[in-house]
Amino acid sequence: MTHLHLAAALDGAGWHPAAWREPGARPADLFAPAYWTGLAAEAERAALDLVTFEDALALQSSDVLAPDHRTDQVRGRLDAVLLASRVAPATSRIGLVPTVNTTHTEPFHVGIGIATLDHVSGGRAGWRPRISASAADAAHFGRRDVVALTPEDLTSPAARSFVRELFDEAADAVEVARRLWDSWEDDAEIRDVATGRFLDRDKLHYIDFEGAHFSVRGPSITPRPPQGQPLVAALAHSAVPYEFAARAADVVFVTPHSRDEAAAIVAEVRAAEERVGRDGAPLTVLADLVVLLDDAPGAAADRLARLDAVDPLASDAGTVAGTAAEVADVLLDWRGAGLAGYRLRPAVLPHDLEGVTRALVPELRRRGAFRDGYAETSLRARFGLPRPADRYATTSGSSR
Repeated sequence: MTHLHLAAALDGAGWHPAAWREPGARPADLFAPAYWTGLAAEAERAALDLVTFEDALALQSSDVLAPDHRTDQVRGRLDAVLLASRVAPATSRIGLVPTVNTTHTEPFHVGIGIATLDHVSGGRAGWRPRISASAADAAHFGRRDVVALTPEDLTSPAARSFVRELFDEAADAVEVARRLWDSWEDDAEIRDVATGRFLDRDKLHYIDFEGAHFSVRGPSITPRPPQGQPLVAALAHSAVPYEFAARAADVVFVTPHSRDEAAAIVAEVRAAEERVGRDGAPLTVLADLVVLLDDAPGAAADRLARLDAVDPLASDAGTVAGTAAEVADVLLDWRGAGLAGYRLRPAVLPHDLEGVTRALVPELRRRGAFRDGYAETSLRARFGLPRPADRYATTSGSSR
């Protein structure tokens, strides 16, 4: 049996809005490095593929397009790339995938940040690009005018065109970053004390990217990452984001609520790959699920009901609450829809992450569905992706 891919999505006190109120939660530690290194180390002990770190350009909100001004839920985050770079030295094998916005962040800065993370982690970095259609986010920067939208507006032709443009811009941002990662050849650094040559300037390349959204000359200021190309993962819910993932990503996180819906989404992803003419390996499709795990039958469902009575969960992803055996049944059943694995969102941290690592993972191992440890050292290799050749390495002549 092919092993499942398993990732953990780390955010705040957990993905349930009432998580911070739980007796075992640690709301006072949410901005402490030890909290995050501890969570990542817990995931690594179970040999999970990767952890993701959420990020955005505004405070969390129950309204995806505007601030909600609530003070009864967790608000505030650490910068995801900086957080991942802090976690990296405290771990050794698990992949680290921060979220970075593409709408208001220059791809040059993203490129060197993720390349730095790959160097710091020894080849375990990834990146989840994210767009922003929020006028409130745009107001932080003052560089572009964004009309305030409501959820009802998103069905209008103008809004759909605007969102498509944001995803087109995101695809360009990923392409710029990928070219910057290749702008240093692997052996560009000579470090020859005898001759006084640290660098072979002919092995640094201008990328000369000219697109509708960016004009970037390059080269990067950071040497080529250990992976060559860090892993790019996208969260997608519909046709346009599926096409973005097919154009720009290696892995796509999707949000089905049933096995039948999972099969339909996988078919949509494959159709999107055909439409955009994707080259190379097909996307690895992982389903996002909010999970609650307890040992006693019915305890997780009861806990979810208690949490919802305090502050109801509203999620784009499906929710599974049960024992490790019950959750494993769901994961293995939905796998038949064409999923390669799951990005699990623990409802309450650290409780439900420990339910994944200490109960669900052993249960999946007993069923031959998850590996016993890490065989690969790089995140790309864990997803069956080779280290790519540098696109500029065969360029003749000087790049000066």
